Amino acid sequence: MNPPKEESLPYPQEWEDVAEVRVFRTTQGQWSRLIGWRREMRRRGWKLLRVHTDRREMVAVFGRTRADLKGR
Repeated sequence: MNPPKEESLPYPQEWEDVAEVRVFRTTQGQWSRLIGWRREMRRRGWKLLRVHTDRREMVAVFGRTRADLKGR
């Protein structure tokens, strides 16, 4: 399996060197209804690093640093 091209990532490639990163895509309408889910992500130690729109989608990038992962 080939790694994704850097220009296709919604975050800088360097983030993967220091954190576990998850990308979540949804519509703008659904994003506003997911407040409980976003709260649960924060409770579990995930930080919302970036949110932007990509055409008609909301793209959210969540991350946890390697140090945070070792502490759990």
